[in-house]
Amino acid sequence: MPYKNPEDRKAYLQKNREKIKAKKAKYNAEHKEEIASKDKKYRQEHKEEIKAYSTKYREENKEEIKAYRQTESCKKSCRISDWKRSGIIHHDFDELYQMYLDTKNCDICKVELCEGNFGSNKRVLDHDHSTGEVRNILCHTCNVRRG
Repeated sequence: MPYKNPEDRKAYLQKNREKIKAKKAKYNAEHKEEIASKDKKYRQEHKEEIKAYSTKYREENKEEIKAYRQTESCKKSCRISDWKRSGIIHHDFDELYQMYLDTKNCDICKVELCEGNFGSNKRVLDHDHSTGEVRNILCHTCNVRRG
């Protein structure tokens, strides 16, 4: 039955999309392992095709990829992913990232911190390796000394 009022149609479609989204989420939760094994099997069977496609894509989009990697959103997501991979635990990574950027001096030796991945006074997020809790933002030298 067609809706004469566009707002009613829009509301109906939105409600329908939400129902479908909920069903998909429920199905994915119930069949998580099955889906993961199918994905893994597909990736193994099509490894060479996937590799060729990825290589071709990177070659064709080299400039766009390079430009994206220079954006703040990319730098932020990469930094946070690295922190999570290294076992850092925090309730709000956006807040932690902002604190990381706002810190201009080492908390121990007070040397001015530099940007980038090189140098003895590069900015480092110090954390306890056994608990994953963040302690300070230090220069690389102080972080190495602290152990």
